[in-house]
Amino acid sequence: MSGLCLVAGLLVAPLGETVLLSWTHSIEKTRWEEVWREENGQMRVTEARIRAIGAGMEPPPGARLVEGVWHYVPALPPQPSVLLTHSPHVPSYTICAGGRCQAVEAWLPGLPEEAFLELMPCARAGRNGLPVR
Repeated sequence: MSGLCLVAGLLVAPLGETVLLSWTHSIEKTRWEEVWREENGQMRVTEARIRAIGAGMEPPPGARLVEGVWHYVPALPPQPSVLLTHSPHVPSYTICAGGRCQAVEAWLPGLPEEAFLELMPCARAGRNGLPVR
């Protein structure tokens, strides 16, 4: 199966070829967004957006300010996955995919209050023995 999946233990949610991953910075309370795409069995970040600058949130050189939002393309090579932590102490990550935007716990019903999540190519999730539907 192609595309990206969100995985937590045995919970797997297929998301599609491209996803918007967003979260609120725990100190600055500012929105951060990244667009990830599956490419050749890897993940590539194609755009990032920061709604404001603050502690650890400075836009890199070359970023452009558009309607109050900094836009840039992170200088990262393709990644095998992105690791996330789900916790009741900070707002949930939001994932937009397939025309739907919802918190990770809506993508993964039954997600424990605290969990490690992994955003990865679905083909890799299937190779790990996880049931991808």
